[in-house]
Amino acid sequence: MKYGQIKGLDKKVSRLIQGTVYFTDKNPEQAFSVFDAAFEQGCNTFDTAHGYGSGACERVLGQWIKERDNRDEVVILDKGGHPYGGKNRVTPEHITSDIHESLERLGVETIELYVLHRDDITKPVEPIMDCLYEHYQAGRIQAIGGSNWTYQRLQEANEYASKNDLLPFAVSSPQFSLAEMVKPAWDDCISAGHDEAAQAWYREEDMPLLTWSSLAGGFMTGRFSRDNVGSFSDDDYFAQVTINAYAYDDNFTRLERAQQLAEQKSVSVPQLALAYVLNYPLNIFAIIGSMTGEQFTENAVALEIDLSQNEINWLNLKSDTL
Repeated sequence: MKYGQIKGLDKKVSRLIQGTVYFTDKNPEQAFSVFDAAFEQGCNTFDTAHGYGSGACERVLGQWIKERDNRDEVVILDKGGHPYGGKNRVTPEHITSDIHESLERLGVETIELYVLHRDDITKPVEPIMDCLYEHYQAGRIQAIGGSNWTYQRLQEANEYASKNDLLPFAVSSPQFSLAEMVKPAWDDCISAGHDEAAQAWYREEDMPLLTWSSLAGGFMTGRFSRDNVGSFSDDDYFAQVTINAYAYDDNFTRLERAQQLAEQKSVSVPQLALAYVLNYPLNIFAIIGSMTGEQFTENAVALEIDLSQNEINWLNLKSDTL
């Protein structure tokens, strides 16, 4: 495992972050098996959210931490402020409620990385940052960030924090993959994978990115091709989300190039696509959704795959010469 450091945390953070969205307290055996496998391979950081499974995903992670007695070693990445029922909830009241409920479900006193799941650009940043700072002072959260926040809003928030001696956003959590998210996978999703202006700002600020959907919703696994996109049922919700967001000509070309380079390097296409994210010249920690311990082991291979800048450019269609 490889690690990095995030400002405000004493603990190191694993470059691969295991997600919990597929696991609930109704199937703890499966969840524990995956979490154990990840932890044994050095993954100490786990991603969850107030909205995942209506709290069941937080509860199963908390149960695992309690039973394994490893709280001192685990970094929790939690998210709140997600809209429910079409109603935006990025307000001090909703953030406060979500933090307290998440702490109770997890059975912990503090959350290392607390990230706002969405933004609401109709709301000023000042009360949001004031609220987060109050929870930081109370010891409920240690470092903060924005998921699906534009870099302009992150900059605005941090400028306010700097002027008022508050806690700034330490991380951003956008979508990032070799495949370009042409249309938002879900409402108000933000991608930094092909946004050069955002990437330039992140480099200048040296802000860590906790990236989600590194395999573009399964598009970069090879499950989808130019010939089969019309064969998926309209009832296959996640397939339709992936097709709507990623199934475009340039992305199929990127997938075909990934298949070619993966064969040359004797690795799988998902491993190569994840390695693209981890090798990209930004400070990236990749959130992954391994469903089994074996899948985590396969994903971890990506940490050992080195890609040159020329290979990155070729994969991303910025160069035609490999």
